[in-house]
Amino acid sequence: MIRSLVLSAFLLTSGTIFSQNLKTVSYKDDSQKLNGLVTSNAGKKLPGVLILPAWKGIDDEAKTAALELEKQGYVAFIADIYGEGNIPTNLDTAAKNSGYFKKNYEAYQKRISLALDELKKNGAVPDKIAVIGYCFGGTGALEAARGNLPVVGVVSIHGSIGKPRSRPNGPISTKILVENPADDKAVSPEDYNGLVAEMNEGNADWQIITYAHSKHTFTDPKSPDYNEVMAKRAWNHTLMFLKEILK
Repeated sequence: MIRSLVLSAFLLTSGTIFSQNLKTVSYKDDSQKLNGLVTSNAGKKLPGVLILPAWKGIDDEAKTAALELEKQGYVAFIADIYGEGNIPTNLDTAAKNSGYFKKNYEAYQKRISLALDELKKNGAVPDKIAVIGYCFGGTGALEAARGNLPVVGVVSIHGSIGKPRSRPNGPISTKILVENPADDKAVSPEDYNGLVAEMNEGNADWQIITYAHSKHTFTDPKSPDYNEVMAKRAWNHTLMFLKEILK
């Protein structure tokens, strides 16, 4: 009972913090309304970080990341990839919606590009912007690199890293950090080796860090896969990478 009350208090406090420090920004992809979130330092000329959330849409992990990035001196913007009226309410819908954008990667790249525009409108210095993404968002971070969107670097955090063999590799000018859990069943050896080949063929500046004893959603405190030690290391690696490329 005590644990339940403490958890409830924590969630209530977290929700209050999010609502006080993250502002909704509405924008559009043609007729589809999108609702992103920006940190309270919006409007200041600072390096920017676009956050691409996991497959259920904007969640607490993305919001927490945004607030932490604000503390580090970045303007952070959380993208709305699905749009108003399309936010998944269950795993089946999340799989369907994310699957659509993985297959239709140009539509995914467009939604990321629109979010980048909003980040710039909210103060981010145009030539000092990076993208980080979790899970489905980690796939999006790689799509930002594959599409040569105007960002300095991307971080894919337990993302789906493979792509169809029929899709050709191309030049990649964006710096890439992939944070890969060692025990992620969603990443096959073929996916891993294919990504390495893709980045090498694209002459990319890349690195992959693999975290031992870690399953797919190892960075999410609400997940049964959560590995606190490795999650902290991954976040520190993210901050170190961002500092190198943006500061």
